[in-house]
Amino acid sequence: MIPVSTTPNPQRYPLSPGRRAWRRFRQNRRGYVSLWIFSILLVLSLFAEVVSNDRPLLVQYQGSHYFPFLKASPETTFGGDFGTEADYNDPYVQELLARDGNWVLYAPNRYSFGSINYFTDQPNPAPPGGTNLLGTDDRGRDVLARLLYGFRLSVLFAFALTIVGTFIGVLLGALQGYFGGKFDLLFQRFVEIWNSMPELYLLIIFASLFQPSVLLLIILLSLFGWMNLADYVRAEFLRGRNMDYVRAARALGVSNRAIMWRHLLPNGLTPVITFLPFRISGAILALTSLDFLGLGVPPTTPSLGELLAQGKESIEAWWLSLTTFGVLVGTLVLLIFIGEAVREAMDTRRGNA
Repeated sequence: MIPVSTTPNPQRYPLSPGRRAWRRFRQNRRGYVSLWIFSILLVLSLFAEVVSNDRPLLVQYQGSHYFPFLKASPETTFGGDFGTEADYNDPYVQELLARDGNWVLYAPNRYSFGSINYFTDQPNPAPPGGTNLLGTDDRGRDVLARLLYGFRLSVLFAFALTIVGTFIGVLLGALQGYFGGKFDLLFQRFVEIWNSMPELYLLIIFASLFQPSVLLLIILLSLFGWMNLADYVRAEFLRGRNMDYVRAARALGVSNRAIMWRHLLPNGLTPVITFLPFRISGAILALTSLDFLGLGVPPTTPSLGELLAQGKESIEAWWLSLTTFGVLVGTLVLLIFIGEAVREAMDTRRGNA
């Protein structure tokens, strides 16, 4: 009796292009580990209200349970004197919550990005210590909390800006490359004129006219962030529109939209996917630079650039510059490693390994 092997034959069941790319990505150990580290940091920042908050996660008081980090409770609820929200870092409130077998579940870091440590015995900015692990800034706010919330804001801002810029760049580049001719010629002249606009001056003008916000920054930066990507997509569509399979589809009466979506776009997405991690890192740098110059998000918003600006003003407070610099450089290094791994994974010349 001839034994039958249950191991699948890779020659009989070839891997899809996506699976081959994922296998090549995993073989890049540095990029694969960087992806895991970045994903863990991102998940922690998304749950920043649970990790770092001046409101407890759970309070059991006289048989009732409260969730202050979800819903604020006045101080009178716990036997205090004021009808305003309780300050859970106040020793008086902590004493109230510790009576008669009551208990409180605090976040690992007991400060939010805007909470001020009023009970420190050192002038602000205070150095790292037992209460504030990474010290405080010039207003007495916890640096660790502002780094965590600022990292989340920077990454989410970069994701939003990358998605919007990628969509615009792919759409306009595809239209240019597919239709070509006069449309492509006239649009290229428009791109050259638009690219010559002074982006920083426009940001300064709009920052003086409108209230600074994250949405305003995304809109303004998206107006200029699509051009480099559109050039790559345009080149891919220019090369592919005269291929035999495209000409055959056009002869069979397939619509232009279907040809662009089904036949040309999958091949044109290779440079788009390759440049995504680098575009994200560029967006983080852009937001940090604008915040450092005072042209970014509102002052009360946690920002890496704002912490760097404080470090520049207070040279003796080394913890402000050093910790922020470490978070920023570490994030960019992780994204660069991921981008290099993605670029190698999308390189079909590396075979089916």
